[in-house]
Formats: sequence, C-alpha cells, structure tokens
Amino acid sequence: MSTLNLDLGSRSYPIYIESGAFNRAELLTKHIRGKRVCIVTNTVVAPLYLEAIKTKLADYELDEVILPDGEAQKNLVNFEVIMSHLLANAHGRDTTLIALGGGVIGDITGFAAACYQRGVDFIQVPTTVLSQVDSSVGGKTAVNHPLGKNMIGAFYQPKAVIIDIDSLHTLPVREFNAGMAEVIKYGILGDLDFFVWLESHIDAIKSGDKQILAKMIEKCCQCKADIVANDETEAGVRALLNLGHTFGHAIEAEQGYGSWLHGEAVATGMVLAAKLAVAMNLLEVSDLCRIESLIKAFDLPLQAPENMGCDDFIRHMRRDKKNIGGKLRFIVPTAIGHSEIRDDISQEILQQIL
Repeated sequence: MSTLNLDLGSRSYPIYIESGAFNRAELLTKHIRGKRVCIVTNTVVAPLYLEAIKTKLADYELDEVILPDGEAQKNLVNFEVIMSHLLANAHGRDTTLIALGGGVIGDITGFAAACYQRGVDFIQVPTTVLSQVDSSVGGKTAVNHPLGKNMIGAFYQPKAVIIDIDSLHTLPVREFNAGMAEVIKYGILGDLDFFVWLESHIDAIKSGDKQILAKMIEKCCQCKADIVANDETEAGVRALLNLGHTFGHAIEAEQGYGSWLHGEAVATGMVLAAKLAVAMNLLEVSDLCRIESLIKAFDLPLQAPENMGCDDFIRHMRRDKKNIGGKLRFIVPTAIGHSEIRDDISQEILQQIL
C-alpha cells in the first residue's frame, strides 16, 4: 500500500492506494467520527461494491442513495435527491457521506457534503481511472448546468481518499481509456519524465498490470496533491490542471453531457491546446505529434466533433470559470512537461485551429 498526504494544515488528509483496499475496514472507519453513514453510489457501481463496503461498516447506522449512471446525472435534480434523503432520514452534522463511484458520484456527493447543514464529512472511494488519478483529490465538488459544466459547486475537501486498484478491472475499456486522458495531462503540463514513462508502458497499462497501474496512479495523485497544497482554490498554479478542459468542457456542453465521455473531450481539448500553442510558435510540431500519438494509443479522439464550429466553442468558452475580466484564458503547453496560462489568444488563431 502507498499512502500519500495532501498537506492543507488542519484539513490535510491521506490518499490510500492499494490492491484490495476495499477489504480493509479500518481505512474507512478511522475517518468516520459519528455512527451515521450514507453511501452515495450509482446503478452500475452498486451491484459491484456496495455490499462489500456495507459489510465493513456493519457497526454503523447505514443507508444509501443509488443514482442513475452517467455524466448527465450530475445535476441539481440529483443533488436534491441526496439532500432530501439526508433530511428524510434525520442525518445530523456528525453524519459521514461516502462517495462510491467515479467522478460524477465524487463531485455530486462532495457538493452535497459541503452544503448539508453547512458541511458534513465525506470520504472519496473512487472506482474509475479518471476519479482515482484526478477528480477524487483536491476538493473540487460541483454539479453541471445545461449552460456550463461544473459551474455550481464548492471547494470542499474529503477526510480521506481510498483507492482500490482492483476496481479498475471492472471498468469498460472505453471508460478506462477516457480516464487515461487525465493521466496523460499530468505528463504534458509538468513532467516530461512521466510522459516518457507513459510512452514506454502503454501495453502494460492497457493490460492492467497492477504494479504499473499503482505507480501511475501514485504519480498522478502526488502531482495533484503538490499543486493543490500550493493553490487550493485555483487562484494561480492550480489552473494548469485544466489543460484541455476549456475546449473539452465546451464539447461536453454542446454535445450533451455523456455523449462524449469527459476524458474523451479532454483528450481532444489537449490536442486543440497543443495546436493552439503551435500556431502561436510556443510549441514544436514534433511535441504535438508525440502528444497526438500517446493520446491515440488509448483510442481517444484527436478531432473535435464535426458539427461544432468556432462560434459554438467560443459561446461555451466565454462561460469558463478561468476567464478574468472578460478575457478567454487557456492552458497551453510550451513543451512536453511545461504549460502556461495565456489570455492573449486572438479569435483569428482560434478560428484557424478550430
């Protein structure tokens, strides 16, 4: 087992990474302060892992909320479903919520925890690549709105993140590959050595080698933890973690949440960000080719949807949370292993690459 720590003073918390973590009850129980627990999960994950988690918590007063699966379910309607359940079952301020699932479940559960009675404890138990390497760490919680992704939410940290590598073996290939977009992101934005490591371990990753997956997940979590520890509320360097997301969120919003998986949209977004950098003479074409090659190795899309034009992208991107003073801000790679925040992108260059 590897244990990382996200250092945020009094709100610091551990990130456990282990094969078979779901079998260790103490990883959960030492972060539960009361006797009431509500597990939030979905219709896909519940049949796989809900009973195993409940068995480990037999000494607690348990109930659960099982939501439908999919990105389209990360909305205010299901946020209210969680709230109504907690109120109807008289959960108090000493309740602990457990987010059992992927990024959608983690985000909506965390937001519910942030809001219920002005804040109750929650624990992240991520079961997808995307949630294990990215969304479960760092305290970003939110729901989507038809006009924008993650526009309604809060920064609210969990008490712990418990990652069982074995849960990745139940992921559909498309979901696994989509999560790899967030993995590749860490290499592009700030770690050339990690990018090279990914290039040389493609087959081992795709075959599900546990040691390789553990090393990959640990590296991503450590990168995320280091950045969040320095900039919890995205006032500066944390914005780099949005590499590919400005374009990607526009794709998701325009196509309808769930039509493109989040990781698929981010993959295309990273290619567009790299093309933007090339057009601005900030990135070598050879680096763009390496980025495209690694993304393609995991069967992720390189091209934006054919039915989206420049105006469609800009309409959605104008609502992006990173924008300041009405200026569009983009994360662009200037080399593999280094990225910058830029707000000097002309509409002419955007039209050129889109």
